[in-house]
Amino acid sequence: MNKLIVKKLLVTEKGTRLKEAGNQYTFEVDRGANKLEIRREVERRFNVKVADVNTMMRRGKAKRLRTAAYGRTSDWKRAVVTLQAGQTIEMA
Repeated sequence: MNKLIVKKLLVTEKGTRLKEAGNQYTFEVDRGANKLEIRREVERRFNVKVADVNTMMRRGKAKRLRTAAYGRTSDWKRAVVTLQAGQTIEMA
């Protein structure tokens, strides 16, 4: 099993508020990944201790091309990872 579980660290306004208030970070993750896999990948990749993982499926948005045809962006999964006290992830 050699799939990419954590795709990227999301840098958004909400993510910044979560980081400052509750030591939480948001990630875009593989749609088939479960909470345990996400926890292990974050701990291994960023060398931190994870306290909790919450996940949610995000629906893709409807998009209109320059013609009358409509399309849709892909559905994706977001994970909000809470780190233990004193742990941080460097955002580059």
